Amino acid sequence: MTDTSAVVIGASGGVGAALADALEASGDYGVVHRLARSASWPDHLDLEDEASLTAAAERVRAGPPPTLILIATGVLHSGHDPERTYKAMTPEHLLRDYRINTVGPALVMKHFAPLMLREQRAVFAALSARVGSISDNRLGGWHSYRASKAALNMLLRNLAVELGRSHPQAVVAGLHPGTVDTGLSRPFQKGVADGKLFAPAYSAERLLAVLDGLTPADSGGVFAWDGARIPA
Repeated sequence: MTDTSAVVIGASGGVGAALADALEASGDYGVVHRLARSASWPDHLDLEDEASLTAAAERVRAGPPPTLILIATGVLHSGHDPERTYKAMTPEHLLRDYRINTVGPALVMKHFAPLMLREQRAVFAALSARVGSISDNRLGGWHSYRASKAALNMLLRNLAVELGRSHPQAVVAGLHPGTVDTGLSRPFQKGVADGKLFAPAYSAERLLAVLDGLTPADSGGVFAWDGARIPA
């Protein structure tokens, strides 16, 4: 399949870099596009600037068509600790998480999903989180993060419905990578059970294996690193 490409958005992060490394090592793609939010990154894009996303999509369009688009971006803390109570919610925190975790991926859908081939299997996936499940929420808290990921899951479901009409072999999925040893999870690793803190390379390996096993009938779902479907 060297006449196709893969796109990893968020390739400067721990999981994103590991995903891009694994895809390149597989030899299944002629090109692996490594796009990242970091301003110093060679192939930069800004999730909060639609013109930047438009330009990045045009760069991808100029090469082999993508059969895999992965969004590996996200924000959890970085200046805003997850809220333990509704009393701690602020507009600034809520809107920041929505801009990065929901609106950015929505605009990636808008500009990158049309690049996928219609008549062969193509996958569009985004890192989500188990805490984005509404029916599985037993603890509360983390309001901005939970809500932004729940909204992302709805957008992925919407995309799956729409692409199912034009791209019958397409698969759209949210992915829960587990607790991975990266900067995003580092402040919250103290209570992680033995064996449940994953190296980025292991998480990437598992996520790609999950994607390989999904069919169009699974499209629109959210799946954990072990292949288990996460309830909506």
